[in-house]
Amino acid sequence: MNIEFETIDGTTVATLFGELDSRTAPIVQEKLLTLLRPEGRVLLDMHGVTYISSAGLRALLVLYRQMAANNGQVALCGLIESIQDVMSVTGFLEFFSVYDTIPEGVAALGARD
Repeated sequence: MNIEFETIDGTTVATLFGELDSRTAPIVQEKLLTLLRPEGRVLLDMHGVTYISSAGLRALLVLYRQMAANNGQVALCGLIESIQDVMSVTGFLEFFSVYDTIPEGVAALGARD
């Protein structure tokens, strides 16, 4: 699992590549939690994630809860169909706004200011 970070219009975009499973989820969670800022905005670009396990879902939920506790926002973009299906069935899409592309996600997060 690789993660690349960039900032676009005040939103941190974290692009994930690989499998988000029990082996990689703790590492990903640790790296993502470094993004916590009061009223921060994070967009997770998931187009490169090919698999997500319950441990990966849990890592995303931890980030969501920590961001919410800091009055921040976190959203997802680029979900492949199989991962979107898993997140839908498990109820995880109730926590996250989902966008097709990075520009759409950045624009939506910025509009919430």
